[in-house]
Amino acid sequence: MRLKDRVAVVVGAGQSPGEGMGNGRATALTFAREGAKVLCVDHNLKSAQETVEMIGANQGTAMAFKADVTREAEIKAMVADVHGRWGRIDILHNNVGVSLSGGDSELLELDEAAFDRCVAINLKSCIFAAKHVIPIMRAQRSGSIINISSNAVISTYPYVAYKATKAAMVSFTEQLAYQNAEYGIRANVILPGLMNTPMAVDTRARTFKKTRAEVEAERDAKVPLRGKMGTGWDVANAALFLASDEASFITGVTLPVDGGAGVRRG
Repeated sequence: MRLKDRVAVVVGAGQSPGEGMGNGRATALTFAREGAKVLCVDHNLKSAQETVEMIGANQGTAMAFKADVTREAEIKAMVADVHGRWGRIDILHNNVGVSLSGGDSELLELDEAAFDRCVAINLKSCIFAAKHVIPIMRAQRSGSIINISSNAVISTYPYVAYKATKAAMVSFTEQLAYQNAEYGIRANVILPGLMNTPMAVDTRARTFKKTRAEVEAERDAKVPLRGKMGTGWDVANAALFLASDEASFITGVTLPVDGGAGVRRG
């Protein structure tokens, strides 16, 4: 019960169509298992509600909330809902992000509308969620913000908008950390590597017209540690550590969860 009596907002607590468990859903389930009340936020209310039902089946406490987090008004409503419902916000976990599913591409094929979409989902949402949560956390003199970036930041990832926005998220998290440390607020960022999630694997299978097994095999072969991708639970466990008191002296950190892939840079 490392998060007993705490209130967490998990943005992106639903998941894309496909097999397995996404990072956001796994994190919402993990936070609830460890005692937190969890607001499960997603643009797909049905998917968020599925996460809530999974939490309830394990005697956890959660509510679903529908929001288009590219719109500040909906982020503001999200924050007002959770604060009004449970009286505080201890953890903000920003997990939304798109690449191929948002129309991202290599530079010469990049479409302006797709670029704007990726920026709004991947970066703008994270910034404005923090904007509305920080005043509450400052008043509490405590809080933990965890942003999900990507190992694409430090790898030769080919798609422009995803790499650029996820790199910006790292710098923004560092800014959050040093500007809010005096208030007892911590901010850290996770870089997931190659993960076996619906967004990462099933989206690529659909886009490149391959079987899921083919995409899995290609991605597994690139992972140094055991030759297997990570799962949503690996990201969730890292997030749990950063959200808990075990990480009470950790802020401004960029934590790769990538099976050793990041050591290949250079």
